[in-house]
Amino acid sequence: MEKKVLVTMKDIQRYKVLTDVIEKKIKGNVAAKILGISYVHVSKLKKKIITYGFEGILRKPPSSPPNKKISQSIINNILKLRKSLYYDFNITHFKKKLQENHNIKLSYESLRQILILNGLHQPTAKKKVHRMRRRMPKAGMLVQMDSSFHNWLPHIKEKWWLIAMIDDATNEVPFAYFFPKDTLFANMFVIRKFIELKGIFMSLYVDKASHFITTRHGGLHYSVNIEQNDSQIQRALKELDITLITANSPQAKGRIEVTFRLFQDRLIKEMRLAGIKDYNQSNIFLNNVFLPSYNAKFSHTTSESVFALLPNNLNLDLIFCIKQNRTVNNDNTFKFYNHTFQIPPF
Repeated sequence: MEKKVLVTMKDIQRYKVLTDVIEKKIKGNVAAKILGISYVHVSKLKKKIITYGFEGILRKPPSSPPNKKISQSIINNILKLRKSLYYDFNITHFKKKLQENHNIKLSYESLRQILILNGLHQPTAKKKVHRMRRRMPKAGMLVQMDSSFHNWLPHIKEKWWLIAMIDDATNEVPFAYFFPKDTLFANMFVIRKFIELKGIFMSLYVDKASHFITTRHGGLHYSVNIEQNDSQIQRALKELDITLITANSPQAKGRIEVTFRLFQDRLIKEMRLAGIKDYNQSNIFLNNVFLPSYNAKFSHTTSESVFALLPNNLNLDLIFCIKQNRTVNNDNTFKFYNHTFQIPPF
């Protein structure tokens, strides 16, 4: 049986222009203007020609069967699930749940149109997208860390802090944890767990919270030692040869800010579906269920990594702790928080 194709002059013209793009005679943006299509469309057609040749840009002949129509019973089931279980999910998240839990596979636009036609979705204007800083080329070069104070469990009145770390190159979040307060030890705990899971990284990007950096004061009427001690986290990171970088604004930590917005949307709804009752259950669900699913979908792979194995001679118990200097008196005593201690004889 002969294979029939539908060829038009427009196809031939497109093929000639796209061939020039492949042979680097013209640029893709120039071809887009010539053909009256978007730059993204040019890239897609170029890939099709490289893979399939001239047939890659041809349309299907008229005899091709139309796309399968969605039955009314499936539409009714979708609407029922939307109203009963997934009423607060965005369309992308809803589409994923339909496929995973109910074996209903639809395109994003098909699902969106079904919801709009039945009054279950109101289209909104597109938000302005700001250009983000280019990712680091290697995993472990830069890790971002931040905390988010939010009502993660709506049935619990108190808001808790979610502290998380994300690799800038891969978008991976290996570990995160809920805490009632954003404290020094809470942040130390998350950094330590990250290192235990991934290894020692090169630099940590954080805000200017007091548990990260010591604010140095000075001036004519302010009596203080300019060379104040580093914070406990600064000191711990120095012992691990990790550089601490502080951001001047929340926007500077764009990747983890975006991640928290996604968590505030999806994580809360996933915990509701899973019947999570308290924050102890939340931490188990977060690290055993949600983060593996998140990383599988949203993280990227890189060809190289600079993560280093933790040396055997380093004890994290002696690094992630409180260390303070005290002067020992002639009688082998020293003071600590208004208490006097004596060092026993050797």
